[in-house]
Amino acid sequence: MTATFSDLTEQANGSVILSYGNTVVLATAVISKGKREGIDFFPLVVDYEERFYAAGQILGNRFQRRENKPSDEAILSGRIVDRSIRPLFEQHIRNEVQVVITILSIEKDDPDILAVNAASLALGVSDIPWKGPVSAVRLGKHKGNDSFEVNPVYDFREHENVDLEIIACGKDGNINMIEAEAKETAEDDVERALLCASQEIERINEFQRKIIAEIGKKKMGIERDEISDGAKKAFEQEILPRAKNEIWDEVGWGKIDSVQKIWLQILEEKFPEENTALAEVYLDDVVSEIIHLAAVNENKRADGRRFDEVRSLYAEAGGFSKTLHGSGIFYRGGTHILSALTLGGPEDVQTIDGIETKSEKHFMHHYNFPPYSSGETKRLSTGRREIGHGMLAERALRAVLPQKNDFPYTIRVVSESMASNGSTSMASVCASSLALMDGGVPITRPVAGIAMGLMMEQPTPNSKAKLATGQATNDQRPTKYKILTDIQGPEDHHGDMDFKVAGTDKGITAIQLDIKVGGIPIPILKEAIVAAKAAREQILEVIKKAIPAPRPQISEYAPKIIRLKIKDDQIGLLIGPGGKMIKRITAESGAIQITVDDNGLVTILGKNGAAEKAAEKIKGLTREYKPGEMFHGKVTRIMDFGAFVEIGPNTEGLVHISQIAPFRVNKVTDILKENDIVPVVIKEIDEKKRINLSIKDADTDFAKRKGLKP
Repeated sequence: MTATFSDLTEQANGSVILSYGNTVVLATAVISKGKREGIDFFPLVVDYEERFYAAGQILGNRFQRRENKPSDEAILSGRIVDRSIRPLFEQHIRNEVQVVITILSIEKDDPDILAVNAASLALGVSDIPWKGPVSAVRLGKHKGNDSFEVNPVYDFREHENVDLEIIACGKDGNINMIEAEAKETAEDDVERALLCASQEIERINEFQRKIIAEIGKKKMGIERDEISDGAKKAFEQEILPRAKNEIWDEVGWGKIDSVQKIWLQILEEKFPEENTALAEVYLDDVVSEIIHLAAVNENKRADGRRFDEVRSLYAEAGGFSKTLHGSGIFYRGGTHILSALTLGGPEDVQTIDGIETKSEKHFMHHYNFPPYSSGETKRLSTGRREIGHGMLAERALRAVLPQKNDFPYTIRVVSESMASNGSTSMASVCASSLALMDGGVPITRPVAGIAMGLMMEQPTPNSKAKLATGQATNDQRPTKYKILTDIQGPEDHHGDMDFKVAGTDKGITAIQLDIKVGGIPIPILKEAIVAAKAAREQILEVIKKAIPAPRPQISEYAPKIIRLKIKDDQIGLLIGPGGKMIKRITAESGAIQITVDDNGLVTILGKNGAAEKAAEKIKGLTREYKPGEMFHGKVTRIMDFGAFVEIGPNTEGLVHISQIAPFRVNKVTDILKENDIVPVVIKEIDEKKRINLSIKDADTDFAKRKGLKP
C-alpha cells in the first residue's frame, strides 16, 4: 500500500492518493467554515465516486457516456466508509463534513477496502477533529481450508467454494464495522476471522499513525454548544422526573414524545432564545444515559424484557394473495414485514456492468421502507439505507438458494416494511425465507436474522445521568456492559451497537455491525454472536411451524420453465434468420420467453400450457429423423414426379410417384391433393439429409381406399 500526498487537491482540508497494486483511489476531506443551524445531528456525507476511465473503458450506453447516479455497488461501498469513520467523530459537531472517495484506477483489487483506509488518512492528516485512524481489511476463506486470505482479489471471491468473506474495520484491537457473507459458517470461525482481521488492521493502523505523526495538521477545536444554565435548571425540576417515569412506563416509549413536547413548550414560554435543536439533543442524551446506567447497574431493560428475550413472534407463509408467486409475513414485536416472491425466466436477470464487476444476478432482494411504517409523512424514495438493507438480506439468503442448473428461474423477492420498531432488515430475512418456501423455491433450509444491541457504561459529555440516578461516571472504572437480544427502536437509537446476525440452524450466512462508540472488543462480539444463535434458533422454530419445507411445486400463478438440449448445429435452425423461427414459435405457442445458449440449452418460460406447446414445436423442429419412422403428414405441394409431405415443424419429405401405391400411378393428382393427411414412412435419408417418404410402405391399401384401382 502506497500513500501519496501532494498539492493536487490543495483546497481540501486533507487528502491522499492511496494505491494497492494497480488500484488507486483519491480521498479528500473538507469541513465547512460555519455551523449548520437548526439541526440535531452531525452532518457527515460520504460520497463514493466511480469513474469509467478507472477501468480503461468507455462505459454507459450509446445515449449517455457520462457517469450518472451512483451504482448500487458504489452506494454500498460508500456506506462501508461512512459506517467506519462516523463513530470516531464527536457527534456534537454541526459543521458539515464531506468525505469524497474517487476511484482513479481499478484492476484486480476491490477499491472499497482501499477507500476506508484512504478516508482515514485524509481525515487523519487534516485539521478536522477526528479520533482515528481506523483501518479496513477483507478476509476470505475456502471451504475445507482453515486459513484466511488477506484482501483476496476478485477471482478468489468468484469461486463457488468460498466459505466466508468478511470486511472488518477497527482500531486499537477493537472492531467498529463488519460486513460479512458466509455459507453457514460456524460462530467460532467468525471469531477467528475477527482476530485475524484485527492483527492486519493494527499493521495498517501503525502505517497510518506514522504518516499522521509526521505530516498531520493540528486539529481545530469545535466547542460543544450547550443550553443555558437556567434552561438546565428548569429541565432538572420539570422535565427530568417526567422523563424518568415515562421511560419505564409499561405502555412504552411513545410517551417520551409527549415529554419532549412539554419540554419545548417550557422553552418557548420561559426561554424563547434557546436553541430548540440543542434542547432536543439534551433530552435525548439524558434518556440515553438513564437507560445505559439502568442496564449496566440495575439489570433493567427499557421495555421490561430479559436481556436475552426475543419479542413475540408471528410467521405466515402464503395466504396474502393467490396471484403472488409466494409471500411471507413476519412479525417480531412491533416490526412487521411483508415479502413477495416473483419468478421469471433467464432473460429477467439483472445485468451488472460497472467498473468493478460485470455479471448477471439471478437472485435479487429489494427492500422498501415507506414512511407510514414509522408513523411519518415524507417523500417516498429509494435511498442508501434501502439499498444497504436490501443487500444485507440478499447476502443472508444466497447461501441457501438452489443452483441455477437445478432451478433455472430468476428470483426476485421484495420486502416491504409495514411497521418498524427495530431491525426491519433482519425481519426481512425471515419474511423472505417464508416467501421463498411458499413459492416452491427449493432452498436448503430457512434463514432467520436478529439484531443484537449493547449498553456500555462510559463517561458522557455532560455526565447528565447523575442527575437521574445520583451516580457519577468514573473514567478510571472498568467498563460495564450488557448485551441486548432483539433490540427495538429506542434501544437501537440510544444503544452503542447494532449487530445484525443472520443464519440457518447450521451456521451464519451474513453479519453487519454498526456502532456509535469508538470500537467493540472482540470478546464482546463473540458473546453477542453466541446469544444471536440462540435467538435465531428460536425464530427458526416459528418459521418452520408456519411452513416446514418448501412447497413441492411452484405456484400455479408462476410461469413454468422447461429445458431442452439441442445440438450445436441446430441452434441456427431454431433461431432462424434474424430470429424469425424462434419468434414464430414464441408467438404460436404463447410462451413468455424462449432462449438458447451457446451450448444448445433451450429454456422455455410460459403459463397455462404454453411452455409445453413450445417445447413440442422445438422438439419437432430439431428432431433427428430415422428410416423406418412412421407419421401422418400433410401434403404441402404436388409435383409431376411426386408430392411433398410435412412430417414435422419445418420438415418435409418427398413421396415419389412410384411410392404412392403398390401399382403404377399415372398422375399424382389422381390420388393426392394439397392439405391431404396421408400415412408415410421414412424410406431413406440421403447424404444431403433429404428425406424420401413412402405411402405404399406405410399403408398398402391407401390408394385403393382413395378409389384408384390397379
